[in-house]
Amino acid sequence: QVQLVESGGGLVQPGGSLRLSCAVSGSVFGIFAMGWYRQAPGKGRELVARATNGGTTNYADSVKDRFTISRDNAKNTVYLQANSLQPEDTAVYYCNAKRMYAGVVADYWGQGTQVTVSS
Repeated sequence: QVQLVESGGGLVQPGGSLRLSCAVSGSVFGIFAMGWYRQAPGKGRELVARATNGGTTNYADSVKDRFTISRDNAKNTVYLQANSLQPEDTAVYYCNAKRMYAGVVADYWGQGTQVTVSS
């Protein structure tokens, strides 16, 4: 099993910044991509950013040039630097890991961390 624990959420004013962290533990062998998703009230969960082991990153159009995903493989931690936050970025942010094992891809999720952007 893979355990993911997020931290770093909170209340921030419009234009502010936050850095979210996700510590990964357990059966990390086979993880080939890590990412961040978010879910706003009344909406579905959407991809925010993802980074593969090969270094490829992709972002939702709504966060390009504002958010940056990074990984510290030595610490088994993935980060999301969120700048120029806007009220529409308010959501619960979830860390995700995709793992390939025995030919099967499985998704693992953290418990989520709340980000609220408000003045």
